Amino acid sequence: MKLLKLLTLISMPFLMAQQSTRFIYQVSMTPDSTNAEKKTELAYLDTDGKKSFFYAENTLKRDSVMERMRATRNFDRTQTQNLRSNINFTIEKDLSNQSLVYKSRIGRDQYSYNETPSLTWKILPETVKIGDYQTQKAETTFGGRKWYAWFTPEVPLQDGPYKFSGLPGLIVKVQDAKGDYSFDLMQTKKIAEVQQPQARGQFINLPKNKYKDMEKKFQKDPASFVAAQRTGGGGPGGNRPGMDPKQMQEMQKRMEAEIKSRNNPIELK
Repeated sequence: MKLLKLLTLISMPFLMAQQSTRFIYQVSMTPDSTNAEKKTELAYLDTDGKKSFFYAENTLKRDSVMERMRATRNFDRTQTQNLRSNINFTIEKDLSNQSLVYKSRIGRDQYSYNETPSLTWKILPETVKIGDYQTQKAETTFGGRKWYAWFTPEVPLQDGPYKFSGLPGLIVKVQDAKGDYSFDLMQTKKIAEVQQPQARGQFINLPKNKYKDMEKKFQKDPASFVAAQRTGGGGPGGNRPGMDPKQMQEMQKRMEAEIKSRNNPIELK
């Protein structure tokens, strides 16, 4: 099994009840099926053993920059240009019942949905040492993909990156059968408290199928979708000042290009 520059995983006594922990994963993605180039970045899984938050490292960095800009009233947007992420969501899990809340932005507004993923794991006999951890292989199907995971009972936490959980130990690595998406544990460290990305404004909570419908509507005609949000049709972000036609045209081109480059989502259905 090939890993990209795997850092040494830190062995540790696992005292989740007394201290929060950050598991740092390297996420490799192929969001564009027409471009084989991998997108790679880091993501954090912060947990206190009862709940966890999964989000991009750049999200936390961006929050820090934005907080500093608000404090100094120096709003230089160029400081955040290099902090864009392909992981444009946050996942909050309740580890007591393996339920989660998925949060993301569609257009200019923030949406969320609740889910208890149906993950039926088949634990396989294959074992392998990854870093300092002895792991065992498991497989499942989820979101239209077949997934392979390697978990370690040495960390008795039924959690992992993205929406994956429910194995008898922390998921150290998980990848889909096609190799489009891979999550690899790179580092573990103690943190003072569980972090969660900052959210300005309210989230519109929808059933997952309604969220998917909203997402498809945005992908079909992003400019009209955002225009509807600005005039009150999309949620709490309505009644914003309108854009002039040139701004709208530029935004349309930018969003269409971004949508086109994300034609291979992690969940195919």
